[in-house]
Amino acid sequence: MSSAASSRPARPAGVNHLVLNVRDIEASHRFYTEMLGFEQCGVLGDHIPMTMQFYRAGPGHHHDIALVQVREAEAAKPVEQWSMGSGRSAINHIAICYPDRDAWLSQLEHLKSQGVEFLVRGEHGMTHSAYIADPDGNGIEVLYELPEEVWAGDVNAALNYFKPIDGNSPEALEDNTDYKVFDSTRS
Repeated sequence: MSSAASSRPARPAGVNHLVLNVRDIEASHRFYTEMLGFEQCGVLGDHIPMTMQFYRAGPGHHHDIALVQVREAEAAKPVEQWSMGSGRSAINHIAICYPDRDAWLSQLEHLKSQGVEFLVRGEHGMTHSAYIADPDGNGIEVLYELPEEVWAGDVNAALNYFKPIDGNSPEALEDNTDYKVFDSTRS
């Protein structure tokens, strides 16, 4: 391999999975399975001295998320209320994508029926989203992706667009399909 070829990174296929340290693995298990719909697909064996459980969205995925029980949960920092602009240095949020608008709306109804608070609810230029927090205060964006023709004409403008919706209003469980189209060739 030439030195010129090795001076550039290879393009990744995407993010493969996320591993989260948690204070209470049972509470987190219930959240990720009962609130978000993941299935537990594995448990780390006794050959490794830690408690770790694996979760996936469904067949075809070995795992999407893993949870690791922190060894001294009582010594961990207190859970902070998640917000988009928090001052903590950590993962801001993870996005969980549902396959289509109907599945997403059904998921929002399920979350509300279980008393999960929508910390932020709104329409981005490329997704429609609700932001919630898991038991450890990690931000979770629950979303569905808008059709590519909506955002592909000007990805940057779509990324910068956000229309907020009151997460406590009846509109939080509705969805506007009159999508704003982003196209840099239009003025």
